[in-house]
Amino acid sequence: ERLGRGGNQLRNRLAKSGRIEVTILPQSLAQAAAGFRTCDGRDAKFARELGADYSIAGWVQKVSNLILTMTITIRSARSGRIVAAKSVDMRGNTDETWPRALDRPARFEPEPRGIF
Repeated sequence: ERLGRGGNQLRNRLAKSGRIEVTILPQSLAQAAAGFRTCDGRDAKFARELGADYSIAGWVQKVSNLILTMTITIRSARSGRIVAAKSVDMRGNTDETWPRALDRPARFEPEPRGIF
């Protein structure tokens, strides 16, 4: 449930930035997308098929209920190469810590290469 809310939070923040247009995977592709993190570059393939320039994939590694790490990567849909990645450690597995933790990697600032 927290992953779903976190995904919505990230999509809303990026859409509100006005710098990008967020495309959400259709349900049929969303089911096929399970395991993005473990299948290097599959997210870029889906993004390319949807006509997007970039893909964003994220995952949470749970060490314990006290220590978690959230990682988000952005890939070029054209090349499949990672163009940006951010990671943040969380202390506590609660409804309060997840939104705060996601707020930090959601701040993808414009870069010289033109990422967002």
